[in-house]
Amino acid sequence: GRSVGVPGTVRMLEMAHRQHGRLPWAALFQPAIQLAEGGFKVSARLHTLLANEKFLAKDPVAAAYFYDAAGKPWPVGHLLKNPELADVLRQIATEGSRALHEGPVAQAIVDKVRQHPTNPGRLSLADLASYQPRKREALCTDYRARVQDYRLCGFPPPSSGAIAVGQILGILNHTNAASLPLQDGLPSAEWLHLYTEAARLAFADRALYVADPDFVQPPGGSWMSLLDPGYLASRAQLIGAQSMKTAQPGNPAGTRTSLAPMPDQPEYGTSHISIVDAQGNALAMTTTIEDAFGARQMVKGFLLNNELTDFSFVPADAQGASIANRVQPGKRPRSSMAPTLVLDKASGQVLMSGGSPGGALIIHYTAKVLYGTLQWGLMPQQAINLPNFGSLNGPSLLEEKRFPPATVEQLRTRGAEVREMNMTSGLQALTRGQAHG
Repeated sequence: GRSVGVPGTVRMLEMAHRQHGRLPWAALFQPAIQLAEGGFKVSARLHTLLANEKFLAKDPVAAAYFYDAAGKPWPVGHLLKNPELADVLRQIATEGSRALHEGPVAQAIVDKVRQHPTNPGRLSLADLASYQPRKREALCTDYRARVQDYRLCGFPPPSSGAIAVGQILGILNHTNAASLPLQDGLPSAEWLHLYTEAARLAFADRALYVADPDFVQPPGGSWMSLLDPGYLASRAQLIGAQSMKTAQPGNPAGTRTSLAPMPDQPEYGTSHISIVDAQGNALAMTTTIEDAFGARQMVKGFLLNNELTDFSFVPADAQGASIANRVQPGKRPRSSMAPTLVLDKASGQVLMSGGSPGGALIIHYTAKVLYGTLQWGLMPQQAINLPNFGSLNGPSLLEEKRFPPATVEQLRTRGAEVREMNMTSGLQALTRGQAHG
């Protein structure tokens, strides 16, 4: 119960629709209502997730929906219907976000959270009713690849995605990474060394500085201080032949900070869509309930988020210095979401939309697809198909069974602790094609 935050997506979509929508609000809900009422077939992926899931069945409501009477996950192909969700969607279609944030649905959410049998939360009706989405300016940074100048635009804090992706790519541009081509269609050990070192530097800054800007001042008064070319050049100087294993945060704009870095903790979840319409409008949207099944609490046909676990589990370090991303009332947790639009710097034309689910690894999945398309000249699907890699400022992470043993060995020779693991992205990317006459 304590992990559940106010769900903000519906109210955000309502705000976006008021400003940009063409179709009637109610019409947008029809496909989802039909799917909830008519049902959808359980996929192999959902079946596998349910079979490996340890906690979902502890909630009687979720257990009755996702599992059969014997407690086994519904088989692949089973038609799963959700009339309760159809009813909630109908109410939102008619009344707008108020149907979720006030009245019986809001009451059901609050009751579920406060009456959790072992770990009740404090979510209130007032929290739900007073929630307002924030509109923020996109965070855009210049990026040069193969003699072309781009603008990479993403979401500012409390999301850490755009800053971290911009830092990694910017730091790499101050190394010889661009002279290292793919080897047999894969990133080389030398390139992976540079990438994972750049990632360590970016994640060290992320852990210290990035949190909700309504509560935390950016270093030097601007988040762009973390993307300043001079600062990134100085960070790149720290990369040597051997892995630094764990990087320390930097001092952009000569900052002196009293904050402490946030300790590492797991992040999960997320969905991403990239869309371009016939009029050329481009969207990159990442949304999440945090972990795959959120807080494992189901109410009115939907799962509640465990979004508050994106805050630091501890408010301060051992010396009492505050952590920027600590829990505070009304604060939004730091995320790794990295929806990205790539623009041609000269014309402002949108050239690409991309992003991914994947918790903290979102940053690496997104950086991979950007680097693959812009620096290595790959088509989006080819870039997505590259094996995944990264570092969260600890071990070098490589997607298991995708890299030759020699590559792994070379990284270890450079002093890195290499962990081969399952790294499933969910990347989406669209690029503007060349017209063929």
